[in-house]
Amino acid sequence: MIQAADFVRQAGGLGFSFFAGVPCSYLKPLINYTIDAPDLDYVGATNEGDAVATASGAELAGRRAVVMFQNSGLGNAVSPLTSLNAIFRIPVLVVVTWRGRPGGEPDEPQHELMGQITAELCEAMRLPWAFFPQSEGETGAVLARALEHMGRTGLPFVLIMRAGAVAPHALRTRQARRPLSSEVLGPPSWPGEPQTRTAALRAVQSQMRSTDAVIATTGYTGRALYALDDRPGQLYMVGSMGCAASLGLGLALAEPRRRVIVLDGDGAALMRLGAQATLGYERPANLIHVLLDNEMHESTGGQATVSHSADLAAVAHACGYPRVRRAASAEELARAVAEGGEQLTFVHVKTRPGEAGNLPRPRLKPREIADRFRAWLRETGKG
Repeated sequence: MIQAADFVRQAGGLGFSFFAGVPCSYLKPLINYTIDAPDLDYVGATNEGDAVATASGAELAGRRAVVMFQNSGLGNAVSPLTSLNAIFRIPVLVVVTWRGRPGGEPDEPQHELMGQITAELCEAMRLPWAFFPQSEGETGAVLARALEHMGRTGLPFVLIMRAGAVAPHALRTRQARRPLSSEVLGPPSWPGEPQTRTAALRAVQSQMRSTDAVIATTGYTGRALYALDDRPGQLYMVGSMGCAASLGLGLALAEPRRRVIVLDGDGAALMRLGAQATLGYERPANLIHVLLDNEMHESTGGQATVSHSADLAAVAHACGYPRVRRAASAEELARAVAEGGEQLTFVHVKTRPGEAGNLPRPRLKPREIADRFRAWLRETGKG
């Protein structure tokens, strides 16, 4: 058994300072310690995949990051681990608990199967793993092995935590309550013929500052943005659907002096709607979340989403975004982006379907886009 302070101290000596996670009783001491530590950042995500994406955003900005969650949620993290971290080569340290370990302490029935396959699932994702240290003397070697792998491959490394690995640590910090903004949303005023996606993206680019970082969601959005004007400060996501907002959150928290613009889609946002609650609580003032809503999964064949029966601007308001706008035209969208950067902003934009059949894909591979993005962040100055 080790003390949480011992692990975090040694991890901090290697540069790990950003933590994101979802609770588990095995992780309770470690999560409590990181919440209490004034020199660490901890983001409590609503699900494991969003925790991975948030930590990945911080890593892109140069912050070494740790993700912590229960093995029952490992399946939720498969999407970003395999189609974000693996493709873009974003290395994060993953601490996953081993509930339901065969031959271990009795546990709840829902952990039985996952307990049997936790290590196998890591190996199926081609993620090497080691046991989380159970003595202070083991910690240095385990972390060194993880860091060597992450530095050499650009891929995550997993530490599997058994019961009783970390001594109890009582939480001393009371979470601050952050009431909803008093700003009242105006009534929707969507035009009969919404603007095109291209017109909306052009409006966003017209108001981008030289140091603005952009995260564009997977599908046609990233490809259309690339076709308009490829810029090194634009990251075009592939896969990991729904993770754009969480990736942008990690980036915004790691670089608080840089505006971060997330270009999201209705299908993607609905897939991980809980991320908006996390953003609404964290409230990074420098993040502008633009939702391009055409009410369909257009890049996969035009199947309808349910956004036509949901008020997504009201959802953002209810989740705690202090500034929420509905933009009924390209001009209103441009104005909302131009005014953003002083408080967390959500901009809901209706767009009409329709995209050219020859929409190009980025010529650079995702890993090269991520490398270019990191280099651009360094060149334009960290916040």
